[in-house]
Amino acid sequence: MQMHEISFPQATPIDGYGPGFFRVGGKVFHGPVCVTQTGARGWGGLDDIQPLLDLLDEIDVLFLGTGAEIAHIPAALRAVLEEAGLGVETMNSPAACRTFNVLLSEGRRVAAALLPV
Repeated sequence: MQMHEISFPQATPIDGYGPGFFRVGGKVFHGPVCVTQTGARGWGGLDDIQPLLDLLDEIDVLFLGTGAEIAHIPAALRAVLEEAGLGVETMNSPAACRTFNVLLSEGRRVAAALLPV
């Protein structure tokens, strides 16, 4: 099998993660993070809804990483995001990182809001 490195000429991928941190575009972020095509910023977690709503015009789907294990997000959070028209896919944070990077490499309009593992 021949392997090809994925390049992100116009985007910022998630490079890695570990206990309590994420590395995005070579920069380390401690705690929850929100990642878009153009970069990352700290995020206040599941109670911090406004930064997610601010992405509405930039993305088609939000991957919400719930940490090391998949978990349900608060029903009120899901309702607000879906009512605003934002597609939300909930998964554990490692899966959200991988999925974000794959769709980002395809040029898709995605974001990831991630709780640390």
